[in-house]
Amino acid sequence: MTGQDHGSGGLMPRRHPTPDFFVCDLFDAAPKDDLGTMEHPIFSLSTRPDRRILSYAHNGTSVEVTPSVRGRATIHDKDILIYCVSQLMAALNAGREVSRTLRLTAHDLLVATNRDTSGDAYQRLREAFERLAGTRITTNIATGGIETTQGFGLIESWEIVRRSKGGRMISVAVTLSDWLYRAVLAKSVLTLSRDYFRLRKPLERRIYELARKHCGRQREWRVSVEVLHKKSGSTAPRRVFRAALRRMIAEARLPDYHLAEEEGDILRVSRAGLAERDSGPLLSADALEAGRAMAPGWDIHALAAEWQSWWEETGRPRLNAPDRAFLGWLRGRLGR
Repeated sequence: MTGQDHGSGGLMPRRHPTPDFFVCDLFDAAPKDDLGTMEHPIFSLSTRPDRRILSYAHNGTSVEVTPSVRGRATIHDKDILIYCVSQLMAALNAGREVSRTLRLTAHDLLVATNRDTSGDAYQRLREAFERLAGTRITTNIATGGIETTQGFGLIESWEIVRRSKGGRMISVAVTLSDWLYRAVLAKSVLTLSRDYFRLRKPLERRIYELARKHCGRQREWRVSVEVLHKKSGSTAPRRVFRAALRRMIAEARLPDYHLAEEEGDILRVSRAGLAERDSGPLLSADALEAGRAMAPGWDIHALAAEWQSWWEETGRPRLNAPDRAFLGWLRGRLGR
């Protein structure tokens, strides 16, 4: 029987001779983070295995995170997702086809996320994959304009595709959750400073994420320590959390942002090192309120951040009326 014989008793034709996957080979991809996990406390800030179930609710959004026996995925494990999202976004911007399943080189991932490349680093990378796959999320966070309450893993699956002679992983295939992949396709992401990967302390990384998400390229953002404590996902008592913030203020290590304490238990986050002309279009409170009315149930700050990223990616055109430009963009965004 030849390969052309598809009659009774023969083998079905090989319709998909190779699996659909995206090869991570864009070495200068800018770090990108998805808005959903920047806004809400998905990842553990603990340096020890965290097997507690996290339940979080804020402004109509609910999140429950259930760890596996290996513990909840940590904010350092998130480096893997940031690398994957960065590669996918760079490919989309270059007009390439992408897939929910990515094939990546372990060494490239370690280098891109500022990790060492010793033998132990590969073992820690494997453990991170296992925590990401084992951590289960139940949430109604919308991605790609779709809000559904669903449960999923941070990654759907992963496998070592190729090993060295010594057994060390060389290349890995990872399939992202549909929830995260939708966020990428909708470009619901923000660019991070490359110095993010140099932050050692989990809380520093989490506060940077929140600063990038809420302050973005505006002049400043104010938040109560109570709300920040909740949004950070920290399990430390508030007084301990406040003391950690004060150390961060004194050390001033956050890329791009300055922190300052104000009366009334308020933290002020301000954009650092940018000239006025580089700070990006600023939106008025009235524009944000109008946006909320147009998009009930949506996070208006996430939409504003998405618009600012789109403005940057389209060449930072001059805007005579940023409020009107944002609301016009928002009408189109909601109509898609």
